[in-house]
Amino acid sequence: MSDFVIDEIVDASASFNGRLFPLARAAKLKREFATMFSGHLGRLKSGFYFEGEVLVVTGASGAGKTTEIEKLLREFNLSQAALPNGTSARFETCVLDRKGTWKDLGKNTLHAMRFPMSDKARVTQAQIGRRIKQQGEDQGVVGVWYDEAQHILAHKKEQALEEVLDCFKTMVKGPAWPMMLILSGVPELGDYIPQLEQLFRKVTHVRLDDINFEEDAETVNSIVGSYALEAKLSVADELQTGDFLHRLVTAAAFRWGLVFELVIKAVGKALVEHSTELKLDHFVQAWSSKTDTNPVATPFTHSGYVTMFRRDAPFMASILP
Repeated sequence: MSDFVIDEIVDASASFNGRLFPLARAAKLKREFATMFSGHLGRLKSGFYFEGEVLVVTGASGAGKTTEIEKLLREFNLSQAALPNGTSARFETCVLDRKGTWKDLGKNTLHAMRFPMSDKARVTQAQIGRRIKQQGEDQGVVGVWYDEAQHILAHKKEQALEEVLDCFKTMVKGPAWPMMLILSGVPELGDYIPQLEQLFRKVTHVRLDDINFEEDAETVNSIVGSYALEAKLSVADELQTGDFLHRLVTAAAFRWGLVFELVIKAVGKALVEHSTELKLDHFVQAWSSKTDTNPVATPFTHSGYVTMFRRDAPFMASILP
């Protein structure tokens, strides 16, 4: 047995990973994606010229965008929806770099499609675009998801920005195998897209909003109970109060993804202690170990937590007078 393996946390992580509490926003995202793909499939069957569409998904850092989209596309790829050319439709995922150029965008896209291109290759933007579309048609790749897409767009001069946006435009336009795109990122991402009108008019926006406590408190309560139940823990009475739920949401900066993170870490603390019950102290421990904060100064213990912990600065405390 390895000293570096904590069995309780391994088991909990294996159980939780890839499984997401169903939020209403997931149904909205799935509906928008299904609408986009269904229209795309119908136009493919028509045999006539058409252009692909773009889904822009934005939300604050920690809102859970990546987790929601990853789950959606995993389910889509497993569905093996049939295309007119006989292949099964699938979406690929591409990670972009902040310093990347239009050429890096093309190379990374081809790599995601399992068709790597040498760094020394001398190719034009049009040639890369044709290779992407050819591989897409051959493999049944109907679209690509670019997570944190603002990275490749931020801080670029006008020409460089236009070149990157033009690469995206080339993928959705043209007579050969138009593709769908998902661009996800922080709200600022939406500021870049209008700069290329031919891309902007193909966009549908989905925003993953922050938590509205008055409307979502019961859902937060269900999340705590659901993860505790999965770990075979009961939930202490002290966690089933409006005060605790508001403290948890405040600790998570009103972001769904951070609520999940804190609940999972608290459950891990309980399991390591071999506790049969999920308690307030487990959330205090989770916060203290993550932020190196004194246990008396956490959102779960401090009387002034509402003003001490701000929504725009997750896991950081304001300096009190």
